[in-house]
Amino acid sequence: MLRERLQALEERIERAAERAGRRREEITLVAITKVFPAAAIREAYHLGLRNFGENYVQELEAKAPEVSDLDDARFHFVGRLQSNKARRAAELCRVIQTVESERIARRISEIGKATEVMLEVKLSPEQAKSGVDPASLPALVEVVRALPNLQLAGLMTMPPWSDDAEQSRPYFQRLRHLAQEHGLESLSMGMSQDFEVAIEEGATHLRIGTALFGPRRRA
Repeated sequence: MLRERLQALEERIERAAERAGRRREEITLVAITKVFPAAAIREAYHLGLRNFGENYVQELEAKAPEVSDLDDARFHFVGRLQSNKARRAAELCRVIQTVESERIARRISEIGKATEVMLEVKLSPEQAKSGVDPASLPALVEVVRALPNLQLAGLMTMPPWSDDAEQSRPYFQRLRHLAQEHGLESLSMGMSQDFEVAIEEGATHLRIGTALFGPRRRA
């Protein structure tokens, strides 16, 4: 089933990229494996995927020994990051997509490992959404660029969930404009329900879970 879902997903990505006048190679598919077992990561890896996203440090810690032999797999942390878990997340992941404060950025830098980071920007009015306020973004960009072990790649956001993908477009447009203002190239935006709109608006990283692995089931 995963093979068929991946093929269908790739076809949709290709078509969206073509509509936007973009190349498929510009877009990184990050497979979100939250609540799926390590076996799902291995299966996706053997189908050619190399980028995997996790939301919880403890969950990734439990899976890590079972996938440690997948040498070129890149793990992205995409969940809300507590400052007391920041260093461990950086030890386990190559990319942290959800840096939202100077405190978290400094914790990641302290481990002394070169880490690619993105800044999560809060563009939604929803209280549950996290991220740095756009007004505070310039100061955080300056701090992160000055830290010795961090490579600032771009920005990430999560719009309000909607069945209508077009509802996400203004948020994606705003993130693209913010990235352009700061000379940042990577845009992590777009999930299973709205990734085609995200591609049209310049997404470089898609965070896809359900469209790949099916509905999440907790034990």
